[in-house]
Amino acid sequence: MALKPLKPCRHPGCAALTREGYCPKHKPKRASRRTSAEYRSWYSLTVWTDDLRPTQLLREPFCRECARRGVRTWATVVDHVEPHRGDWTKFIDRGNLQSLCKHHHDQKTAREQAQERRKEARS
Repeated sequence: MALKPLKPCRHPGCAALTREGYCPKHKPKRASRRTSAEYRSWYSLTVWTDDLRPTQLLREPFCRECARRGVRTWATVVDHVEPHRGDWTKFIDRGNLQSLCKHHHDQKTAREQAQERRKEARS
């Protein structure tokens, strides 16, 4: 298996070379259980704002859920198919992204949050 080429770290102003998106100094810390507030800031990183989000909306400009119903609605939100819950690898996985309209994103998020609350209530 060939090694990925070295590229500059994605952190603004850092010139360190890495085979991953960020050098060890700037790679977001990974924890087994993060609160949403801890990883919410990831959505303001350049990798999301200048790469993952706009690329996904260009690749899939219409809401995936609306399209399943035969309706063409412009997507405004990029969603993680499987919630990343602080897992950096899932966060940057392009295969885990989908384009949704705000309505369907809000519905999906509400379902996921209700499911989490039920899971926590059982334990």
